[in-house]
Amino acid sequence: MEQTLPWVVRELPPPGSLDLWLLRVSDVPIGILDEQVLDATERQRAATLMHAADRTRFTAAHVALRRLLGSYLSLRPEEVHFGRDTCPCCGGPHGRPTVLDADDRLFFSLSHRGDLAVVGTAAAPIGVDVELVPDEDGTADLAAMLHVDEQAELAALSPPARPRALARLWTRKEAYLKGLGTGLGRDPSLDYVGSGRPEGPYPPSGWTLLDVPVDRGYAAAVAVRDELTVAGPLVRRLAGLDLVRHTCDALQTERTPP
Repeated sequence: MEQTLPWVVRELPPPGSLDLWLLRVSDVPIGILDEQVLDATERQRAATLMHAADRTRFTAAHVALRRLLGSYLSLRPEEVHFGRDTCPCCGGPHGRPTVLDADDRLFFSLSHRGDLAVVGTAAAPIGVDVELVPDEDGTADLAAMLHVDEQAELAALSPPARPRALARLWTRKEAYLKGLGTGLGRDPSLDYVGSGRPEGPYPPSGWTLLDVPVDRGYAAAVAVRDELTVAGPLVRRLAGLDLVRHTCDALQTERTPP
């Protein structure tokens, strides 16, 4: 008997493109989050978080990830089983996250901070990152971890302009390192990702790095090991009710103000 899937089945992003999804955790109705789709490891990780807001954000982000990946792979969200690639730094089993026994043309990345969660999918290795813009007092330590040319770019700015610029640099950095599969296991000062200025220096060869438009007070970026044929990132909003019903139909497309 043919199985009827209770959600939209989506086509995999073709080479040269990517899909970006945004969830605002505050849109998720409290107390009715469809968390039964998570596996035991995810539930245990959520339970270790001290603050209720952190647990809600983690759970909402991972439910959203499962529903989105399931819609690409014609799987129910609880049927999505995660694994890890080999770490490029040490050879251990903690590299880029993968979906076990899935189409090898689907790569994904998840990031969540504050009220936002961002998911990116592509036909090539991809990384996404979202961060809160720090205050002026919180920039020095983070800036010291950047490439020397990136530090110089920040130093050339007026102090009030540095927090936003730093958040932009840091999200590009983390997105790239996630795409590599190393995360912060690789020294962030080794690679220049910069601010995207046409005068360079340029980002790592073979990679496309783009800023992602998100809510005010945040910065976000995506890195993909591909040459994109799209003009810029289009962010699709995932409505909060999609995480509490057995459907993914209510996806809206929006361009979020920078």
